[in-house]
Amino acid sequence: MTKKGSVRQVEFNRDILKINPEAEVEKIYQFIRGMILKNFKRRGAVIGLSGGIDSAVVAELCVRALGKEKVLGLLLPEKESNPVSLEFGQKQAIKMGIETTKVDITRNLKYFSVYKRRDAIIKRIFPEFDETYTFHITLPQNLLEKDRFNYHSITIVNENGARKTKRISAVDWLQISACQNMKQRTRMIQLYYYAEKNNYIVAGTTNKSEIMQGFFVKFGDGGVDIEPIAHLYKIQVYQLAHHLGVIEEIINRPPSPDTYSFPVTDKEFYFCIEYELLDLLLYAYENNVPYHTISNVLDLGEKQIRRAFRDFKAKEQATWDLRKLPPTLT
Repeated sequence: MTKKGSVRQVEFNRDILKINPEAEVEKIYQFIRGMILKNFKRRGAVIGLSGGIDSAVVAELCVRALGKEKVLGLLLPEKESNPVSLEFGQKQAIKMGIETTKVDITRNLKYFSVYKRRDAIIKRIFPEFDETYTFHITLPQNLLEKDRFNYHSITIVNENGARKTKRISAVDWLQISACQNMKQRTRMIQLYYYAEKNNYIVAGTTNKSEIMQGFFVKFGDGGVDIEPIAHLYKIQVYQLAHHLGVIEEIINRPPSPDTYSFPVTDKEFYFCIEYELLDLLLYAYENNVPYHTISNVLDLGEKQIRRAFRDFKAKEQATWDLRKLPPTLT
């Protein structure tokens, strides 16, 4: 695990990702102020309030850096959004005292044929599927327990709660994913409209765990002006949330991409490991912590660690382009 010839010793324990929230807030506060007021020379910031932990923390940080009168919260639901996303986003905005604008993007997505194209694919898999059903897509959840391929399964749920699940082909997954990603890109169009008309910047909400593993959409939630929490693992974002006073409903809500009509968590959809363990493993992976040290600290077998690291590397390689500017000849 450690690179040949390396003598660097990295400390590793279960508390390695604990931060000083007050000091971290001050550092990010200075970053936001400097970037927006000096570098961009803009008046304020627009944030898409999703009802999730990351956007709530970024909004709180922007309020502290700029003042509540210079922060606009955009609420961007569509017909398949979880209703609590809008409810929690509004409640968080009221708590902070910031102005909000609600823009329902359902009509835009219908115009782009997002639902129509996607549902046609699902109906090939489940002929009975119609608008009365909800659905989501997941990965196998036994990542640490056995060697396996990552394949996607789709679950449909009828009005009575009855479920059916089938494995889907890579081709079907790519087509469904392409449709779902249009939701994030449509939201970003709205964020930039409101940012530009107010001479604001768009503040991103992607954390380090997501960036490392490519869990964001290019030119969607990845298309922003600044990323205030991109250096923080997800569990560190939660530490800031408690310190900043994010509403309990958001803190207690299971993290979710909220792009499917039937709720699915980040773990079920993408990571396959709970954040409390995932972030420690990601830290160990990034810092070349020896297997025996990881095993002793996290009480995992070497085979489990290798499986996790193979999955990390595969996701990292598959999403390299999300973290880079488009290739050029120069």
